[in-house]
Amino acid sequence: MNKIYFLLILLCRCTVSMFASEPPATEVRAVWLTTNYGLDWPRNRISQEAQKQELLSMLDHLQKYHFNTVLFQVRARGEVFYHSNIEPMSSLVVAGGYERPAFDPLAFMVEECHKRGMECHAWIVTYPLGGDRHVRSLGSKSVIKKNPSIAKKFKGEWFLDPGNPRTDDYLLSIVNEIVTRYDVDGIHFDYIRYPDNKGHFPDDGMYRLHGKGKSRADWRRDNITRFVTKAYDMVKQEKPWVQVSSAPLGRYRSLGSNGHGWTALETVYQDAGKWMKTGKHDAVYPMMYYKEQLFYPFVDDWVLNGNNRIVVPGLGAYQMVELGWSRQDILNQVDYTRRKRVHGQAYFRAENVLSNTKGIQHSLKEYYRYPAKLPAMTWLSDTIPERPDDLRAEKLTGGVFELRWLPEERNRRVTYNVYRSESDDFNREKPENLLATGLKDPVFTFDAEVNDKACYYYVTVSDSYHNESEASIPAFFYHSETVK
Repeated sequence: MNKIYFLLILLCRCTVSMFASEPPATEVRAVWLTTNYGLDWPRNRISQEAQKQELLSMLDHLQKYHFNTVLFQVRARGEVFYHSNIEPMSSLVVAGGYERPAFDPLAFMVEECHKRGMECHAWIVTYPLGGDRHVRSLGSKSVIKKNPSIAKKFKGEWFLDPGNPRTDDYLLSIVNEIVTRYDVDGIHFDYIRYPDNKGHFPDDGMYRLHGKGKSRADWRRDNITRFVTKAYDMVKQEKPWVQVSSAPLGRYRSLGSNGHGWTALETVYQDAGKWMKTGKHDAVYPMMYYKEQLFYPFVDDWVLNGNNRIVVPGLGAYQMVELGWSRQDILNQVDYTRRKRVHGQAYFRAENVLSNTKGIQHSLKEYYRYPAKLPAMTWLSDTIPERPDDLRAEKLTGGVFELRWLPEERNRRVTYNVYRSESDDFNREKPENLLATGLKDPVFTFDAEVNDKACYYYVTVSDSYHNESEASIPAFFYHSETVK
């Protein structure tokens, strides 16, 4: 019986290995790390140190499985997860004592992501503010108390009013606070839309004042596009390398018989395709939490409307719990995005990946068996950095293998990528050559296997736009018991 069980396990592993699509060398691998209601974090509501350890554990596992992007929810419904002068810190975050400052989750996450070669994008819930009970819990710090004219109540929930230009000013102040005070790699907007159309959002007054002859639908789409444009321009003025993106509904627009139902363009007035085409977005992470004909044609449509910018379909890992999807449903979608040369995958949400729901984490270990670089934002800059110099390889005491090279001289915001090849016929686009990506410091150490193999090691530098240099002159090392 034990032998049969062992053979079945071996067969399953071999099957995954045989049929997993080949990973590219460049691919976004992202998760949404949800703080609203403490869904992914924080679970502990008593200890600040325990909350930090929760985050460290999640990041360690994401690094182990070669994820490279964390979309960290820094604004939920009218409350935030960073030190803000505008909105209150979420009550889920444990405050520090008098001897030290309160815990700043965003500062902590940025630092820890960067230590692990991952990007941290600040995920902002844009318009929803929550129900009466939640709003009351925020007291006088709530935007509804401080600035009631920009908020509307709809079907028992409060929302910032996209039709009021003063709403733009309020949200821009939050974006500016994050971008100027934190070394985030991206600003990521969620719920950047009107509520669904099962009722009449109370914007008659603003429509009469600002509609100027447009249809209500066009006016609403223009309201959100107006804010997106302002936000993009402001971010680029402050830090042009910070990626601006959003998570629109998974289906951009109606596509014949496949298009009935909820769409971004027609239902909630998100013209995300226009944002990409007019250059006011660097990336979209559409929430494509559907299967088969409600997924595949809409991936193609996002690419068609992507303006050669970054398109990363959001995959509904949570549907394995809520709708009983199989693990293979998710893996089929990963395979499709790779066949179509889409720029990567994002998973909603982190817990469903990290808890290995239906074995998804084990499968992704094979799909993401090598590190991956991030796609270059050449529309922002296409300048190629100079290659690193003076790469040196050394075996240290205790068997640790170390690579060192000269740092980038201009002290710019750069990262490094490390490669290894068993021949001098080197190719940066072979994923199996990659050892590490996103390194902040000009040093890399690891436990190298003693196998009597001779290896060539290379390093490249990537700028803040992910433009990659040519490879350094290689360092050659013979991994034997006797250093040669």
